[in-house]
Amino acid sequence: MNTLVGLLAWCVLLVLCWPLAILALVLWPLVWLLSLPLRLVGITFGALFAFLAALLMLPARLLGGGPARPATPA
Repeated sequence: MNTLVGLLAWCVLLVLCWPLAILALVLWPLVWLLSLPLRLVGITFGALFAFLAALLMLPARLLGGGPARPATPA
């Protein structure tokens, strides 16, 4: 859906100001390449915070904390 919206926005830009639309088409891969390191940093920090949360909650989980388990029928 995002691709379709982007394509429609680019077509409107092409009709209104074609030099700007061509410039956007040429520069888009460069913007994408420049944003890759930021995405990798975001993924790394997300994994780091998930690891720290799991590490900090480990003692509570070992002592029986955490989500309640449903009782098994006898």
